[in-house]
Amino acid sequence: MSPRQLLLRASDLIGRPLVTIDEGEDVAEVKDVVYGTADAAVLGFTLNRRGFLGGPMREVVAWSDVAAVGRHAVMIADAGAITADGDLLQDVRASRRRNVLGSDVITDAGQRLGKVTDVVVLVDERPEVVGYEITGGEGLKPGGSGRVFVPLPDTLAVSGEALMVPAAVSDFVTDDLAGFGAAVQRFRQHLRTTS
Repeated sequence: MSPRQLLLRASDLIGRPLVTIDEGEDVAEVKDVVYGTADAAVLGFTLNRRGFLGGPMREVVAWSDVAAVGRHAVMIADAGAITADGDLLQDVRASRRRNVLGSDVITDAGQRLGKVTDVVVLVDERPEVVGYEITGGEGLKPGGSGRVFVPLPDTLAVSGEALMVPAAVSDFVTDDLAGFGAAVQRFRQHLRTTS
């Protein structure tokens, strides 16, 4: 992982302020992360108003309009990046019908690993979903915490109720988010060399 890359849970983005670069204004906050299951990518964010009278906004921000994601804020060039129309609104509606949280993760050998509790995102020029945080699996508790991180292959099979991963993933599960980037790289390299 390069110094410019940031690995985090999608839930860590919820509530972060949306700040404009041109004026440094805190114009909204992230309500939800819109995730495209077909291509395992972050598409953008739904928003809440900031302040005492805050609440959901109709407007959204597409990932292509995000200038940067940092540990404390999501940056956009200016308030014009917030839009009430466009393809992202269709993707938001579709993502509400197919939420991966709570879905079963099953290997292609038929082993149930657990249920998805969060999505792990690698933030770079194009954010990529690189894994899931899961709970409830049998035999996948490296540290005994009950929650582990499961790396995803470059491509992913998503059915109506379950997320399918290769059986080899069991050897790359970790309970350490800080070291998870290396586990993802090793897992994907393993898949490339064995196929």
